[in-house]
Amino acid sequence: MLKVSGTKIVDDEGNEVVLRGAGLGGWMKYVWSCSIVRLCAIPTLHLSSMENFISGYPGCEFQIRHALTEAIGEEKSEFFFDKFLEYFFMDADAKFFRTLGLNCIRLPFNYHHFEDDMNPRVLKESGFKHLDRVIELCAQHEIYTILDLHTAPGGQNTGWHSDHGGHLANFWVHKDFQDRTLWLWEKLAEHYKSNKWVAGYNPLNEPTDSAHTRVVEFYKKVHSTIRAVDPSHIIFFDGNTWAQDFSHFGDAYKNWDNTAYSIHDYSPFGFPASHEPYEGTEAQKQRMQSTYQGKREWLDERGLCVWNGEWGPVYARKQYEGERTDEINKIRYHVLKDQLGLYNKDRLSWSIWLYKDIGFQGMVYVSTSTPYMTLLRDFLAKKHRLAVDQWGADDTAVRHIYKPLIDHVLEEVPLQYREIYPHPVWRLPDRVALLSRNILVSEFLVKEWADHFVGKNLEELDEIAGSFRFEACEKREGLNKVLTDNATAVV
Repeated sequence: MLKVSGTKIVDDEGNEVVLRGAGLGGWMKYVWSCSIVRLCAIPTLHLSSMENFISGYPGCEFQIRHALTEAIGEEKSEFFFDKFLEYFFMDADAKFFRTLGLNCIRLPFNYHHFEDDMNPRVLKESGFKHLDRVIELCAQHEIYTILDLHTAPGGQNTGWHSDHGGHLANFWVHKDFQDRTLWLWEKLAEHYKSNKWVAGYNPLNEPTDSAHTRVVEFYKKVHSTIRAVDPSHIIFFDGNTWAQDFSHFGDAYKNWDNTAYSIHDYSPFGFPASHEPYEGTEAQKQRMQSTYQGKREWLDERGLCVWNGEWGPVYARKQYEGERTDEINKIRYHVLKDQLGLYNKDRLSWSIWLYKDIGFQGMVYVSTSTPYMTLLRDFLAKKHRLAVDQWGADDTAVRHIYKPLIDHVLEEVPLQYREIYPHPVWRLPDRVALLSRNILVSEFLVKEWADHFVGKNLEELDEIAGSFRFEACEKREGLNKVLTDNATAVV
Protein backbone atom coordinates (compact mmCIF):
# COMPACT_ATOMS: atom_id res chain seq x y z
CA MET A 1 0.00 0.00 0.00
CA LEU A 2 1.49 3.33 -1.05
CA LYS A 3 1.46 6.30 1.30
CA VAL A 4 2.62 9.89 1.56
CA SER A 5 5.77 10.67 3.54
CA GLY A 6 6.51 14.39 3.57
CA THR A 7 6.83 15.49 -0.05
CA LYS A 8 7.18 11.94 -1.38
CA ILE A 9 5.08 8.88 -2.13
CA VAL A 10 6.64 5.75 -0.64
CA ASP A 11 5.96 2.03 -0.41
CA ASP A 12 5.62 -0.07 2.76
CA GLU A 13 9.41 -0.22 3.13
CA GLY A 14 9.81 3.54 2.83
CA ASN A 15 11.24 3.49 -0.71
CA GLU A 16 10.25 6.45 -2.84
CA VAL A 17 7.80 5.69 -5.64
CA VAL A 18 7.35 8.10 -8.54
CA LEU A 19 4.03 7.55 -10.31
CA ARG A 20 4.47 8.24 -14.01
CA GLY A 21 2.14 7.54 -16.86
CA ALA A 22 -0.90 8.74 -18.78
CA GLY A 23 -4.63 9.18 -18.80
CA LEU A 24 -6.96 6.64 -20.32
CA GLY A 25 -9.24 9.38 -21.60
CA GLY A 26 -12.75 8.96 -22.90
CA TRP A 27 -13.67 5.80 -21.02
CA MET A 28 -15.94 5.40 -17.98
CA LYS A 29 -17.54 8.77 -17.59
CA TYR A 30 -21.11 7.58 -17.70
CA VAL A 31 -22.54 4.42 -17.45
CA TRP A 32 -20.11 2.90 -18.18
CA SER A 33 12.23 -1.17 -11.31
CA CYS A 34 14.02 0.63 -9.03
CA SER A 35 17.27 2.52 -9.07
CA ILE A 36 20.04 2.54 -6.49
CA VAL A 37 17.91 4.79 -4.29
CA ARG A 38 14.90 2.53 -4.96
CA LEU A 39 13.10 5.24 -6.90
CA CYS A 40 10.45 3.36 -8.83
CA ALA A 41 9.15 5.07 -11.92
CA ILE A 42 5.67 3.57 -12.13
CA PRO A 43 3.59 3.99 -15.28
CA THR A 44 0.49 6.03 -14.67
CA LEU A 45 -2.62 5.46 -16.74
CA HIS A 46 -5.57 7.80 -16.66
CA LEU A 47 -8.91 6.02 -17.21
CA SER A 48 -11.22 8.84 -18.07
CA SER A 49 -14.80 9.64 -18.55
CA MET A 50 -16.18 9.74 -22.05
CA GLU A 51 -15.44 13.17 -23.47
CA ASN A 52 -16.43 14.63 -26.81
CA PHE A 53 -13.00 15.45 -28.28
CA ILE A 54 -11.75 12.01 -27.22
CA SER A 55 -14.59 9.83 -28.46
CA GLY A 56 -15.98 11.92 -31.33
CA TYR A 57 -19.45 12.89 -30.16
CA PRO A 58 -20.81 16.45 -29.74
CA GLY A 59 -21.96 18.03 -26.48
CA CYS A 60 -22.15 16.10 -23.20
CA GLU A 61 -22.30 12.39 -22.62
CA PHE A 62 -25.79 12.31 -21.16
CA GLN A 63 -27.04 13.96 -24.37
CA ILE A 64 -25.53 11.43 -26.75
CA ARG A 65 -26.62 8.48 -24.64
CA HIS A 66 -30.19 9.75 -24.70
CA ALA A 67 -30.00 10.49 -28.43
CA LEU A 68 -28.60 7.06 -29.30
CA THR A 69 -31.35 5.36 -27.29
CA GLU A 70 -33.94 7.33 -29.22
CA ALA A 71 -32.26 6.51 -32.53
CA ILE A 72 -31.69 2.76 -32.20
CA GLY A 73 -33.53 1.69 -29.05
CA GLU A 74 -32.45 0.98 -25.49
CA GLU A 75 -31.22 -2.58 -26.07
CA LYS A 76 -28.89 -1.70 -28.93
CA SER A 77 -27.71 1.51 -27.27
CA GLU A 78 -26.80 -0.28 -24.03
CA PHE A 79 -25.08 -3.02 -26.03
CA PHE A 80 -22.97 -0.50 -27.94
CA PHE A 81 -21.83 1.45 -24.90
CA ASP A 82 -21.08 -1.71 -22.91
CA LYS A 83 -18.93 -3.07 -25.74
CA PHE A 84 -17.26 0.33 -26.08
CA LEU A 85 -16.28 0.23 -22.40
CA GLU A 86 -14.98 -3.30 -22.78
CA TYR A 87 -12.92 -2.71 -25.92
CA PHE A 88 -11.53 0.66 -24.84
CA PHE A 89 -9.17 -0.94 -22.33
CA MET A 90 -8.21 -4.60 -22.38
CA ASP A 91 -5.23 -6.77 -21.51
CA ALA A 92 -3.37 -5.73 -24.68
CA ASP A 93 -3.61 -2.09 -23.57
CA ALA A 94 -2.21 -2.87 -20.13
CA LYS A 95 0.66 -4.88 -21.64
CA PHE A 96 1.58 -2.09 -24.03
CA PHE A 97 1.35 0.56 -21.36
CA ARG A 98 3.71 -1.36 -19.09
CA THR A 99 6.28 -1.84 -21.87
CA LEU A 100 6.71 1.95 -22.01
CA GLY A 101 8.01 1.94 -18.44
CA LEU A 102 4.88 3.56 -17.01
CA ASN A 103 3.17 2.39 -13.84
CA CYS A 104 -0.05 4.10 -12.74
CA ILE A 105 -3.47 4.76 -14.27
CA ARG A 106 -5.76 7.53 -13.14
CA LEU A 107 -9.29 6.21 -13.63
CA PRO A 108 -11.80 9.03 -14.08
CA PHE A 109 -15.43 7.94 -13.86
CA ASN A 110 -18.93 9.39 -13.82
CA TYR A 111 -21.14 9.08 -10.74
CA HIS A 112 -23.98 7.89 -13.02
CA HIS A 113 -22.29 4.50 -13.12
CA PHE A 114 -23.10 4.05 -9.44
CA GLU A 115 -26.28 6.05 -8.85
CA ASP A 116 -29.31 7.26 -10.79
CA ASP A 117 -30.54 10.83 -10.30
CA MET A 118 -34.11 9.57 -9.95
CA ASN A 119 -33.05 6.86 -7.52
CA PRO A 120 -30.40 8.57 -5.35
CA ARG A 121 -28.32 6.77 -2.73
CA VAL A 122 -29.17 3.36 -4.16
CA LEU A 123 -25.88 1.78 -5.23
CA LYS A 124 -25.74 0.27 -8.71
CA GLU A 125 -23.42 -2.69 -8.21
CA SER A 126 -23.08 -2.87 -11.98
CA GLY A 127 -20.93 0.24 -11.73
CA PHE A 128 -18.08 -1.87 -10.42
CA LYS A 129 -18.11 -4.18 -13.45
CA HIS A 130 -15.69 -2.31 -15.69
CA LEU A 131 -13.88 -0.46 -12.91
CA ASP A 132 -12.97 -3.71 -11.16
CA ARG A 133 -12.04 -5.30 -14.48
CA VAL A 134 -9.56 -2.58 -15.42
CA ILE A 135 -8.08 -2.31 -11.92
CA GLU A 136 -7.45 -6.07 -11.98
CA LEU A 137 -5.95 -5.94 -15.48
CA CYS A 138 -3.58 -3.21 -14.36
CA ALA A 139 -2.67 -5.07 -11.17
CA GLN A 140 -1.69 -8.11 -13.24
CA HIS A 141 0.87 -5.90 -15.00
CA GLU A 142 1.96 -4.13 -11.80
CA ILE A 143 0.27 -0.89 -12.74
CA TYR A 144 -1.21 1.21 -9.96
CA THR A 145 -4.56 2.96 -10.37
CA ILE A 146 -5.94 6.20 -8.93
CA LEU A 147 -9.72 6.54 -8.73
CA ASP A 148 -10.91 9.95 -9.91
CA LEU A 149 -14.50 11.15 -9.61
CA HIS A 150 -14.51 13.11 -12.85
CA THR A 151 -18.22 13.91 -12.79
CA ALA A 152 -20.12 14.61 -9.57
CA PRO A 153 -23.84 15.29 -9.10
CA GLY A 154 -24.77 18.79 -10.24
CA GLY A 155 -21.37 19.41 -11.81
CA GLN A 156 -18.36 20.34 -9.67
CA ASN A 157 -16.97 22.61 -12.39
CA THR A 158 -18.08 24.76 -15.28
CA GLY A 159 -16.79 22.48 -18.03
CA TRP A 160 -18.61 20.08 -20.35
CA HIS A 161 -16.78 17.15 -18.78
CA SER A 162 -18.90 17.56 -15.64
CA ASP A 163 -21.70 16.23 -17.86
CA HIS A 164 -24.39 18.58 -16.58
CA GLY A 165 -25.07 20.37 -19.85
CA GLY A 166 -24.54 23.94 -18.70
CA HIS A 167 -21.86 26.36 -17.53
CA LEU A 168 -22.74 26.66 -13.84
CA ALA A 169 -21.18 24.41 -11.18
CA ASN A 170 -24.33 23.67 -9.17
CA PHE A 171 -22.49 21.17 -6.96
CA TRP A 172 -21.48 24.12 -4.79
CA VAL A 173 -24.97 25.53 -4.22
CA HIS A 174 -26.99 22.37 -3.50
CA LYS A 175 -26.09 20.51 -0.32
CA ASP A 176 -27.70 17.29 -1.50
CA PHE A 177 -25.29 17.05 -4.44
CA GLN A 178 -22.42 17.16 -1.97
CA ASP A 179 -24.05 14.71 0.44
CA ARG A 180 -24.63 12.21 -2.37
CA THR A 181 -20.97 12.49 -3.34
CA LEU A 182 -19.91 11.79 0.26
CA TRP A 183 -22.21 8.75 0.22
CA LEU A 184 -20.62 7.50 -3.00
CA TRP A 185 -17.06 7.88 -1.70
CA GLU A 186 -18.02 5.92 1.40
CA LYS A 187 -19.18 3.06 -0.84
CA LEU A 188 -16.10 3.26 -3.05
CA ALA A 189 -13.72 3.30 -0.08
CA GLU A 190 -15.47 0.29 1.43
CA HIS A 191 -15.10 -1.60 -1.85
CA TYR A 192 -11.41 -0.82 -2.47
CA LYS A 193 -9.96 -0.35 1.02
CA SER A 194 -7.94 -3.58 0.87
CA ASN A 195 -6.69 -3.28 -2.72
CA LYS A 196 -2.98 -2.45 -2.64
CA TRP A 197 -2.85 -1.75 -6.39
CA VAL A 198 -5.21 1.18 -5.93
CA ALA A 199 -2.73 3.95 -5.19
CA GLY A 200 -5.42 6.27 -3.88
CA TYR A 201 -8.55 8.33 -4.34
CA ASN A 202 -8.97 11.61 -6.24
CA PRO A 203 -12.33 12.74 -4.76
CA LEU A 204 -13.15 15.59 -7.16
CA ASN A 205 -11.72 16.47 -10.55
CA GLU A 206 -10.96 20.14 -11.27
CA PRO A 207 -13.39 21.90 -8.93
CA THR A 208 -14.39 25.48 -9.74
CA ASP A 209 -15.81 27.00 -6.58
CA SER A 210 -16.27 30.74 -7.10
CA ALA A 211 -16.27 31.32 -3.33
CA HIS A 212 -13.01 29.34 -2.89
CA THR A 213 -14.14 28.25 0.60
CA ARG A 214 -16.80 25.65 -0.15
CA VAL A 215 -14.28 23.36 -1.82
CA VAL A 216 -12.19 23.29 1.35
CA GLU A 217 -15.24 22.56 3.51
CA PHE A 218 -16.20 19.71 1.20
CA TYR A 219 -12.66 18.32 1.29
CA LYS A 220 -12.84 18.27 5.10
CA LYS A 221 -16.01 16.20 4.91
CA VAL A 222 -14.86 13.81 2.22
CA HIS A 223 -11.54 13.23 4.02
CA SER A 224 -13.42 12.27 7.18
CA THR A 225 -15.87 10.11 5.22
CA ILE A 226 -13.12 8.12 3.50
CA ARG A 227 -10.97 7.80 6.59
CA ALA A 228 -13.91 6.40 8.58
CA VAL A 229 -13.80 3.27 6.40
CA ASP A 230 -10.34 3.36 4.81
CA PRO A 231 -7.40 4.62 6.87
CA SER A 232 -4.75 3.46 4.41
CA HIS A 233 -5.13 4.82 0.88
CA ILE A 234 -3.70 8.14 -0.28
CA ILE A 235 -6.20 10.93 -0.91
CA PHE A 236 -5.32 13.26 -3.81
CA PHE A 237 -6.97 16.69 -3.58
CA ASP A 238 -7.18 18.87 -6.70
CA GLY A 239 -6.66 22.58 -6.22
CA ASN A 240 -9.56 24.93 -6.93
CA THR A 241 -10.14 26.48 -10.37
CA TRP A 242 -9.16 23.41 -12.39
CA ALA A 243 -6.47 22.19 -9.99
CA GLN A 244 -4.45 25.40 -10.11
CA ASP A 245 -5.21 27.35 -6.92
CA PHE A 246 -4.58 26.30 -3.31
CA SER A 247 -4.32 29.82 -1.87
CA HIS A 248 -7.58 29.56 0.10
CA PHE A 249 -6.87 26.21 1.74
CA GLY A 250 -5.63 27.84 4.95
CA ASP A 251 -4.55 25.39 7.66
CA ALA A 252 -7.00 22.66 6.70
CA TYR A 253 -4.19 20.47 5.35
CA LYS A 254 -2.81 20.07 8.89
CA ASN A 255 -5.71 17.76 9.71
CA TRP A 256 -5.44 15.65 6.55
CA ASP A 257 -3.24 12.59 6.92
CA ASN A 258 -1.73 10.64 4.02
CA THR A 259 -2.78 13.30 1.52
CA ALA A 260 -1.21 14.56 -1.72
CA TYR A 261 -2.22 17.59 -3.78
CA SER A 262 -2.93 17.62 -7.48
CA ILE A 263 -2.02 20.35 -9.94
CA HIS A 264 -2.97 20.26 -13.63
CA ASP A 265 -0.17 21.79 -15.66
CA TYR A 266 -1.26 22.29 -19.26
CA SER A 267 1.12 24.59 -21.11
CA PRO A 268 -0.53 27.05 -23.54
CA PHE A 269 2.40 26.39 -25.89
CA GLY A 270 0.99 22.94 -26.57
CA PHE A 271 -2.34 24.11 -28.05
CA PRO A 272 -3.59 25.63 -31.32
CA ALA A 273 -4.49 28.89 -29.57
CA SER A 274 -0.92 29.50 -28.40
CA HIS A 275 -0.06 33.15 -28.99
CA GLU A 276 3.33 32.21 -30.43
CA PRO A 277 5.02 29.07 -31.79
CA TYR A 278 7.20 27.29 -29.28
CA GLU A 279 10.92 27.37 -30.11
CA GLY A 280 12.34 26.51 -26.71
CA THR A 281 13.90 29.92 -26.19
CA GLU A 282 15.10 30.82 -22.73
CA ALA A 283 12.26 33.31 -22.38
CA GLN A 284 9.69 30.67 -23.32
CA LYS A 285 11.20 28.09 -20.99
CA GLN A 286 11.15 30.66 -18.21
CA ARG A 287 7.44 31.32 -18.76
CA MET A 288 6.74 27.59 -18.76
CA GLN A 289 8.70 27.13 -15.54
CA SER A 290 7.09 30.16 -13.89
CA THR A 291 3.59 28.88 -14.63
CA TYR A 292 4.41 25.41 -13.32
CA GLN A 293 6.12 26.64 -10.17
CA GLY A 294 3.33 29.12 -9.52
CA LYS A 295 0.82 26.28 -9.31
CA ARG A 296 2.84 24.41 -6.69
CA GLU A 297 4.39 27.33 -4.79
CA TRP A 298 1.83 27.32 -1.95
CA LEU A 299 2.30 23.56 -1.53
CA ASP A 300 6.09 23.72 -1.58
CA GLU A 301 6.12 26.41 1.09
CA ARG A 302 4.34 23.96 3.39
CA GLY A 303 6.32 20.86 2.44
CA LEU A 304 3.35 19.02 0.93
CA CYS A 305 3.33 16.21 -1.62
CA VAL A 306 2.56 17.31 -5.19
CA TRP A 307 1.10 15.19 -8.01
CA ASN A 308 0.57 16.49 -11.56
CA GLY A 309 -2.74 14.81 -12.33
CA GLU A 310 -3.12 16.15 -15.88
CA TRP A 311 -0.93 17.81 -18.46
CA GLY A 312 0.25 17.48 -22.05
CA PRO A 313 -0.03 19.04 -25.54
CA VAL A 314 -2.52 18.19 -28.28
CA TYR A 315 -1.50 17.08 -31.76
CA ALA A 316 -2.26 17.82 -35.39
CA ARG A 317 -3.97 15.28 -37.67
CA LYS A 318 -3.24 14.84 -41.35
CA GLN A 319 -6.93 14.76 -42.31
CA TYR A 320 -7.27 18.32 -40.94
CA GLU A 321 -3.82 19.96 -40.91
CA GLY A 322 -2.46 18.22 -44.00
CA GLU A 323 1.20 18.88 -44.85
CA ARG A 324 1.67 20.98 -41.71
CA THR A 325 0.96 18.00 -39.43
CA ASP A 326 4.53 16.79 -38.87
CA GLU A 327 5.84 20.32 -38.38
CA ILE A 328 3.17 21.13 -35.80
CA ASN A 329 3.70 17.89 -33.90
CA LYS A 330 7.46 18.35 -33.82
CA ILE A 331 6.85 21.59 -31.94
CA ARG A 332 4.40 19.89 -29.57
CA TYR A 333 6.95 17.15 -28.78
CA HIS A 334 9.43 19.92 -27.96
CA VAL A 335 6.94 21.36 -25.47
CA LEU A 336 6.46 17.87 -24.03
CA LYS A 337 10.19 17.30 -23.55
CA ASP A 338 10.76 20.65 -21.87
CA GLN A 339 7.87 20.12 -19.47
CA LEU A 340 9.27 16.73 -18.52
CA GLY A 341 12.63 18.35 -17.95
CA LEU A 342 11.03 20.50 -15.25
CA TYR A 343 9.22 17.56 -13.69
CA ASN A 344 12.31 15.35 -13.61
CA LYS A 345 14.21 17.92 -11.58
CA ASP A 346 11.49 17.75 -8.92
CA ARG A 347 11.04 13.96 -9.16
CA LEU A 348 7.40 14.78 -9.75
CA SER A 349 4.74 12.10 -10.10
CA TRP A 350 2.61 12.78 -13.17
CA SER A 351 -0.25 11.46 -15.27
CA ILE A 352 -0.26 12.80 -18.82
CA TRP A 353 -3.60 13.36 -20.49
CA LEU A 354 -4.25 10.93 -22.28
CA TYR A 355 -3.80 7.29 -23.28
CA LYS A 356 -6.36 6.64 -26.05
CA ASP A 357 -8.61 8.74 -28.28
CA ILE A 358 -9.55 9.30 -31.94
CA GLY A 359 -6.31 11.11 -32.77
CA PHE A 360 -6.08 14.46 -30.98
CA GLN A 361 -4.02 13.74 -27.88
CA GLY A 362 -3.70 10.02 -27.30
CA MET A 363 -0.64 7.82 -26.99
CA VAL A 364 -2.63 5.40 -29.12
CA TYR A 365 -5.53 6.41 -31.32
CA VAL A 366 -8.26 4.81 -33.38
CA SER A 367 -7.19 4.25 -36.98
CA THR A 368 -8.99 6.28 -39.63
CA SER A 369 -9.69 3.04 -41.50
CA THR A 370 -11.83 1.52 -38.71
CA PRO A 371 -15.63 1.20 -38.93
CA TYR A 372 -16.17 3.96 -36.33
CA MET A 373 -13.94 6.50 -38.05
CA THR A 374 -15.26 5.58 -41.50
CA LEU A 375 -18.87 5.90 -40.37
CA LEU A 376 -18.30 9.33 -38.82
CA ARG A 377 -15.58 10.71 -41.12
CA ASP A 378 -17.62 13.56 -42.61
CA PHE A 379 -19.34 14.36 -39.33
CA LEU A 380 -16.02 14.56 -37.46
CA ALA A 381 -14.64 16.88 -40.13
CA LYS A 382 -17.68 19.11 -39.72
CA LYS A 383 -17.34 19.06 -35.94
CA HIS A 384 -13.69 20.04 -36.27
CA ARG A 385 -14.48 22.87 -38.69
CA LEU A 386 -17.21 24.25 -36.42
CA ALA A 387 -14.89 24.04 -33.37
CA VAL A 388 -17.73 22.80 -31.20
CA ASP A 389 -15.45 20.91 -28.80
CA GLN A 390 -14.27 23.18 -26.01
CA TRP A 391 -10.99 21.39 -25.47
CA GLY A 392 -8.11 22.56 -27.63
CA ALA A 393 -10.32 23.60 -30.54
CA ASP A 394 -8.99 25.48 -33.53
CA ASP A 395 -11.63 28.13 -34.26
CA THR A 396 -9.91 29.55 -37.36
CA ALA A 397 -12.77 28.62 -39.71
CA VAL A 398 -15.51 30.18 -37.57
CA ARG A 399 -13.76 32.95 -35.64
CA HIS A 400 -15.29 35.62 -37.88
CA ILE A 401 -18.78 34.39 -37.02
CA TYR A 402 -18.41 34.88 -33.27
CA LYS A 403 -16.31 38.04 -33.33
CA PRO A 404 -19.35 40.34 -33.67
CA LEU A 405 -20.86 38.77 -30.56
CA ILE A 406 -17.64 39.28 -28.61
CA ASP A 407 -17.42 42.87 -29.87
CA HIS A 408 -21.03 43.43 -28.84
CA VAL A 409 -20.33 42.32 -25.26
CA LEU A 410 -17.16 44.43 -25.14
CA GLU A 411 -19.11 47.44 -26.30
CA GLU A 412 -22.06 47.04 -23.95
CA VAL A 413 -20.44 45.67 -20.78
CA PRO A 414 -18.14 48.00 -18.80
CA LEU A 415 -14.66 46.67 -18.08
CA GLN A 416 -15.27 46.18 -14.35
CA TYR A 417 -18.15 43.77 -15.02
CA ARG A 418 -16.47 41.49 -17.54
CA GLU A 419 -14.36 39.47 -15.14
CA ILE A 420 -16.81 36.70 -14.23
CA TYR A 421 -15.34 33.68 -12.43
CA PRO A 422 -13.46 31.61 -13.49
CA HIS A 423 -11.67 34.62 -14.97
CA PRO A 424 -8.76 34.93 -15.74
CA VAL A 425 -8.54 31.23 -16.63
CA TRP A 426 -11.62 31.87 -18.73
CA ARG A 427 -11.62 35.22 -20.44
CA LEU A 428 -14.56 36.81 -22.20
CA PRO A 429 -13.95 35.10 -25.60
CA ASP A 430 -13.74 31.74 -23.81
CA ARG A 431 -17.13 32.29 -22.18
CA VAL A 432 -18.71 33.34 -25.47
CA ALA A 433 -17.27 30.26 -27.16
CA LEU A 434 -18.55 27.97 -24.42
CA LEU A 435 -22.11 29.27 -24.48
CA SER A 436 -22.48 29.78 -28.22
CA ARG A 437 -20.37 27.06 -29.83
CA ASN A 438 -19.74 24.39 -27.24
CA ILE A 439 -23.27 24.35 -25.77
CA LEU A 440 -25.66 25.90 -28.31
CA VAL A 441 -24.31 24.68 -31.64
CA SER A 442 -23.23 21.33 -30.17
CA GLU A 443 -26.78 20.69 -29.00
CA PHE A 444 -28.01 20.78 -32.59
CA LEU A 445 -25.42 18.18 -33.64
CA VAL A 446 -26.27 15.52 -31.06
CA LYS A 447 -29.10 13.82 -32.98
CA GLU A 448 -27.08 14.03 -36.20
CA TRP A 449 -24.31 12.02 -34.51
CA ALA A 450 -26.75 9.40 -33.22
CA ASP A 451 -28.51 8.96 -36.56
CA HIS A 452 -25.31 7.52 -38.04
CA PHE A 453 -26.10 4.33 -36.08
CA VAL A 454 -29.67 3.89 -37.36
CA GLY A 455 -30.22 0.55 -39.05
CA LYS A 456 -27.12 -1.11 -37.56
CA ASN A 457 -27.59 -4.63 -36.18
CA LEU A 458 -25.80 -5.96 -33.08
CA GLU A 459 -22.98 -7.45 -35.11
CA GLU A 460 -22.35 -4.13 -36.86
CA LEU A 461 -22.53 -2.22 -33.57
CA ASP A 462 -20.00 -4.64 -32.10
CA GLU A 463 -17.65 -3.98 -35.05
CA ILE A 464 -18.04 -0.21 -34.63
CA ALA A 465 -17.30 -0.39 -30.90
CA GLY A 466 -14.41 -2.74 -31.71
CA SER A 467 -12.71 0.15 -33.50
CA PHE A 468 -11.43 1.13 -30.05
CA ARG A 469 -9.60 -2.16 -29.44
CA PHE A 470 -5.84 -1.82 -29.07
CA GLU A 471 -5.31 -3.90 -32.21
CA ALA A 472 -7.33 -1.38 -34.23
CA CYS A 473 -5.33 1.59 -32.97
CA GLU A 474 -2.21 3.33 -34.20
CA LYS A 475 0.61 4.41 -31.88
CA ARG A 476 1.83 7.99 -31.61
CA GLU A 477 5.47 6.98 -31.70
CA GLY A 478 6.94 10.44 -31.10
CA LEU A 479 4.92 10.92 -27.91
CA ASN A 480 5.54 7.39 -26.66
CA LYS A 481 9.29 7.67 -27.19
CA VAL A 482 9.45 10.86 -25.14
CA LEU A 483 7.45 9.25 -22.34
CA THR A 484 9.62 6.11 -22.38
CA ASP A 485 12.81 8.14 -22.35
CA ASN A 486 11.57 9.99 -19.29
CA ALA A 487 9.86 7.13 -17.48
CA THR A 488 12.89 6.52 -15.27
CA ALA A 489 14.82 9.75 -15.87
CA VAL A 490 15.38 11.38 -12.51
CA VAL A 491 18.26 13.78 -11.78
